[in-house]
Amino acid sequence: MTDPIPSSEPIQPDVATRLAELEGQVALLKDTVLRSNADQQNQQRRHQREGIELRKFATAGLLEDLLPALDSLNLGLESAAKQADGRAVAEGFRMAVGQLRSILSAQGLVEVNPVGQPFDPSRHEAVGSEPSAAVAEGTVLRVARSGWLLHDRVLRPAAVFVSAGAAK
Repeated sequence: MTDPIPSSEPIQPDVATRLAELEGQVALLKDTVLRSNADQQNQQRRHQREGIELRKFATAGLLEDLLPALDSLNLGLESAAKQADGRAVAEGFRMAVGQLRSILSAQGLVEVNPVGQPFDPSRHEAVGSEPSAAVAEGTVLRVARSGWLLHDRVLRPAAVFVSAGAAK
């Protein structure tokens, strides 16, 4: 047998105190694990949302580049429709523009035509104002260039003329 511990060595802490310390450490570690798991789940959800957003708006650049071409086609159609000898060609182009609009719509692109709506600087770009006795001040009178939304996000604001109210 070994000799008992000499009295000059420190006495071991009370078992109950040591048990309380260890229980506190276990509780702290459990809390840390729970928080880590919650953080990981939140990060996974955030990545899923970001992935969905990325897929929704991945084509935004291409669609934005196509809009001026669509504007030009529409202007050409309007011009051709006014000429007697260009009506047949204009009808063919009108069908092609209709197909293009259908494809763009399937991608989530929606045209904004805010005539008669209150001016909204987050969706409209004011290019001028005109007096109007018939239309209230701050209301869109006419659209100079259509605006476009991609899944409810403004891709291009509508260029509009806003009513200045009755002439003074």
